[in-house]
Amino acid sequence: MAEVRFGLIGYGAWGTHNARSINAVKQASLVAIAGHSPESCERARQEHPSARIYADYREMLQKESLDAVDVVLPSDLHHSVSCDVLRSGRHLLLEKPMTLSIPHCTELIQLAKENKRLLAIGHELRMSSLWGKVKELINEGAIGEPLYALIELWRRPYRLGSSGWRYAIDRVGSWILEEPIHFFDLARWYFSAVGDPVSVYAQANGRDPGHPELHDNFSAIISFPRGRYAVISQTLAAWQHHQTVKLTGTKGALWAKWSGAMDRTFAPTFQLEIQTDGEPKQVTIEKPSGEVYELVDQIERFTDAIINVRPVPCTGEDGRWSVAMCLRAEESLRTGMPVSLSDMGVLDA
Repeated sequence: MAEVRFGLIGYGAWGTHNARSINAVKQASLVAIAGHSPESCERARQEHPSARIYADYREMLQKESLDAVDVVLPSDLHHSVSCDVLRSGRHLLLEKPMTLSIPHCTELIQLAKENKRLLAIGHELRMSSLWGKVKELINEGAIGEPLYALIELWRRPYRLGSSGWRYAIDRVGSWILEEPIHFFDLARWYFSAVGDPVSVYAQANGRDPGHPELHDNFSAIISFPRGRYAVISQTLAAWQHHQTVKLTGTKGALWAKWSGAMDRTFAPTFQLEIQTDGEPKQVTIEKPSGEVYELVDQIERFTDAIINVRPVPCTGEDGRWSVAMCLRAEESLRTGMPVSLSDMGVLDA
């Protein structure tokens, strides 16, 4: 296969970036786009005149010759639309969160296997030249075995989503499934050599009494085997977009930081330092970091996986783990107690 023919379902703010990213990948071709509203369909026609535009994604799946479909929709639609995509025999790239429930995640994993299709989940931070370099150094043993990590986000405002869907809790499922899910995924990825997480304890508060489910401030402790742990901490009551990873190991420490006026900026500032003996040293980052860049890399890696039959960077099993950690963190908020993750391993057995 010389080229992967893509269909895109969803043309909101992030969907437009996905379309741009598909067009930026040499071996990918954006064939068709399904929009949710007349306005988004018209915008897609204006911005991508070579793609065929549909108001109903089912019609697109029926009429178009597609190899893969990129689904970029509100979270409550992920399960039903993804089932249709996989049953149609297309490879699937699905934006996070994978679904709003663990059983629905499992259903998608099984459907992908039954139809012999690739299922990739959009945790694009794994493709980052910055956050990915942290993982590379961990794998090389540069700081020994990971002991502790702090993954922190400082930002504002909330993203409303198209027509304000992110303020409808039944559509979001949990606000922890929105931004923090990326950091849960990074923590599990960074500690993968230690073993899967065993429990999570969370605490949160907010400033809007009318929306107690909107966690302005959220923190969680994820426990791993042998006493290793990670702290996820986020505030959406600050300004701009600033993300930090601090990680200590048995032989040293890493500090990565990223800042931008907004997360989707093309001109961020970022750096990575490592300390093992003596003064900390700067680590060279080969190319710009930020989700607008990482999304292109994600499409490229997914395309390569289809053409060359390689594993995807973030599997359905990975996506299910991220959803599970977030939902168990939500349970911890309700109960005020740590919540076990020990039952998750049996799902992959």
